[in-house]
Amino acid sequence: MFERLADIEKKYIDLSDKINDPDVIADNENWRKLMKEHSDIAPIVEKYREYKAVSSDVEEAKEMLNDSDEEMKALAKEEIAEGNARIEALKEELKILMLPGDPNDEKNVIVEIRGGAGGDEANIFAGDLFRMYSRYAERNHWKTELMNANESDAGGYREITFMINGRGAYSRLKYESGVHRVQRIPSTESGGRIHTSTATVAVLPEVEAVDVKLDMNDCKFDVFRASGNGGQCVNTTDSAVRLTHIPTGIVISCQDEKSQLKNKDKALKVLMSKLYDLEQEKQHAEISAERKSQIGRGNRNERIRTYNYPQGRVTDHRIGLTLHRLDSIIDGDLDEVMDALITTEQAEKLKAGSEDIN
Repeated sequence: MFERLADIEKKYIDLSDKINDPDVIADNENWRKLMKEHSDIAPIVEKYREYKAVSSDVEEAKEMLNDSDEEMKALAKEEIAEGNARIEALKEELKILMLPGDPNDEKNVIVEIRGGAGGDEANIFAGDLFRMYSRYAERNHWKTELMNANESDAGGYREITFMINGRGAYSRLKYESGVHRVQRIPSTESGGRIHTSTATVAVLPEVEAVDVKLDMNDCKFDVFRASGNGGQCVNTTDSAVRLTHIPTGIVISCQDEKSQLKNKDKALKVLMSKLYDLEQEKQHAEISAERKSQIGRGNRNERIRTYNYPQGRVTDHRIGLTLHRLDSIIDGDLDEVMDALITTEQAEKLKAGSEDIN
């Protein structure tokens, strides 16, 4: 592993020279590519250099053990103990930094939320989840773009699709795919009974055309008049688009834009992400057959999280995490949950096959 780290440091130095070369800077596209590569490995190099510095300090302290001054020896022993503890911590941090990353982590995401079991209350909960993710996007300075929405008469959404644009959006939100469960007293419940309802969430990385082979002959487009909130143009022009992918039977509707062309473009983005996700699911199933992972793409039919309003708690069942601050979480303060999921996934990857650093 240290040989790999040394190679990465050499590469980092080489990239540093290149991104400051006037000839390279003149080629804007190539310069941006090199800058991204440079920034991607910078955290590894910084941590590796810290590791080398601490190791060097420990070696110097060991030489002090030969000193005749007992006070200097005691000081050296203290420095060695502290240094060795820091070295072990740095080793673990380097192991995590060296784990292979998800190629989709930096991508934007397309999120689909559907009301599940529970009738009107499920649709209202779907609306709550949409607001939760919108607020989380705001906290991260990401942009939320509505793509399609089927509003419920009682409030919330039967189904809503939206995109979140921002660097690293997929790396944080990819764990949200699954069944979310809510336990609370609905506003329509006169007897004060607690109801349990569900909503399903699907998080897809936005993909480019180069990532998916799409034959337009397999696509059927229908246009219709938009419905619901949408301004003066609603129900006056056939601007909404329904896209059917014939081989898979996937159907996507987009009506948020007043332009038929823009709705068609959005529908194609969703379709490409769905096709890409299907292929990823196949690959994941093959991997899971060999090694079951605690966190992965997973089965979306599994319950992943419960929001219990009477107790003010949120429980993520995949990692056994319970937090008693439901109000802040439903308001978009999701970082503690996300961080715990990421940490657990990293631990699973390390357990599954990290190299021995010693």
